[in-house]
Amino acid sequence: MPRNKCALTVTAMGLMNKTEKPCDPTRWVATLTWAGWACASLGGMTQVWAQTPVPEIYTCIDANGRKLTSDRKISECWDREQKILNPSGTVKAVVKPPLSAQAQQTLADKMHAEQQARARLLEAKRRDQALLQRYPHAALHQSARTQALAQLQQSQHASTLQLLDLRNEHLKLQDEMAFYASNPAQAPLPLRQKLDAVTQAMAAATKELAAKDAELTRINTRFDEELQRLQPLWDMAAAAKPTPTPR
Repeated sequence: MPRNKCALTVTAMGLMNKTEKPCDPTRWVATLTWAGWACASLGGMTQVWAQTPVPEIYTCIDANGRKLTSDRKISECWDREQKILNPSGTVKAVVKPPLSAQAQQTLADKMHAEQQARARLLEAKRRDQALLQRYPHAALHQSARTQALAQLQQSQHASTLQLLDLRNEHLKLQDEMAFYASNPAQAPLPLRQKLDAVTQAMAAATKELAAKDAELTRINTRFDEELQRLQPLWDMAAAAKPTPTPR
């Protein structure tokens, strides 16, 4: 380009001005300043256009069955579901109606019940793992049952013998009291006292024996319930063991 010539092309907002004349530094600087301002203004407008929010479209069906549409939440549908649509008509979001006090309490109760159910499930899993560690196989569990029952059965047998002895003694005392059947008050005081003592001892022994029978049932029930929980755990543990490779 010749030194006494300068070419300037300015394009902004659809305006093009092309000049070619002897170099005028003042005009050249002013033109560049105007071009920079135009470009900056255009960029700012483009950013504003890009940041303009897309309007939301609310729609719902009111209590009378009418379909309502608005650019904000619809007051006529405060107690029912409202949909927020995209400009294309597709559903962007769904706004649920506020819950009543009763519905909130029902939801809170449901969440509490579910939380308790999860806690019970975790506790059951923890107990099962502890039980499996205590009885890793069926033979050990059966041995524990046998030992627990053996101790109680031995005590139960002793109580049964004691009760039989008391019954025999009670029969003898009754035979002696039969002599005074017409007037029991005439029976000797020691005889009457001994009969009362044996009768009370028989009642206590009978109650004790019944308690031991109940304890025997409780122990068997406990081991039966443990067996029901342990059997699936033993099966899973056996299935998880690697199969030995034949040589």
